[in-house]
Amino acid sequence: MLRVGRIPYINCFPVYGAIDRGIVPLNGTLIDGIPTHLNRLMRTSQLDVSVVSTVEYARDANRYLLLPELGITSNGPVRSVLLFSRRDPRTLDRRRVLVSRSSMTSVALLELLFENVWRCRPDFVAGDAELADLDRFDDEVHDARLVIGDAALRIADEADRGGPWGERYPYRLDLGAMWKSWTGLPFVFAVWVAQRSAPVRDALDVHASLIASRDWGLAHLDQLAEQAAVASGVPRDSCDVYFSGLDYRLSYPHLAGLTEFFRRLVLAGRVPDGTLSFLPAA
Repeated sequence: MLRVGRIPYINCFPVYGAIDRGIVPLNGTLIDGIPTHLNRLMRTSQLDVSVVSTVEYARDANRYLLLPELGITSNGPVRSVLLFSRRDPRTLDRRRVLVSRSSMTSVALLELLFENVWRCRPDFVAGDAELADLDRFDDEVHDARLVIGDAALRIADEADRGGPWGERYPYRLDLGAMWKSWTGLPFVFAVWVAQRSAPVRDALDVHASLIASRDWGLAHLDQLAEQAAVASGVPRDSCDVYFSGLDYRLSYPHLAGLTEFFRRLVLAGRVPDGTLSFLPAA
């Protein structure tokens, strides 16, 4: 039985919802973790199949095989990867920006946006990724902070209702929207991969279950939005909007966005050059 990684954020509900409900069987053991933790477990062969940051695949493509037709993507605003800033991002040169510890891809995308769109080089400092208390602010002096996942959704909702986040951070930049504006392409935040050493037939079984569960999830987003609202504290209507802006496929446009992201990372010297390799059919 394979060990299968799952991110506990609500953005994974549409892929795992039918598995969690016993509607779709999974020949594997689910293991939860934030993106960087799952990346580490895959890197050290403690998982066989998992959703991982796209940067994790790019950094060690020789270790992994992509699972076809599965990704966490947006073709515009993603709503859960946000830069909250006290200043126009073009004025943040040499200023402190707190970045999430839990997502390699979001940080890499933010770095590219600062270098190529906002044309400045801030001082990036690892900060708090999960903020349960929306009234708590980091004591460190900073001008902007990157927040991802359910916390970003909660904070954006709180700011929209006139709370202190909106007052302290008048600039809110959605990284999915910024990528779309810059390149005209969708952005792929996460992919599902298998270890090349994993038994192919077992990995294909897990892949088939994930696809079947995703298809069920996309047909029952109303149920999942209700579950997401309870789990995250984000209002139900915001969960509806959030799910409507995500896509869980890897179509040709998604792959174009993925390879463009990798190309820019290679040019910046952040990942080695490589190729996209997929889990083969049985």
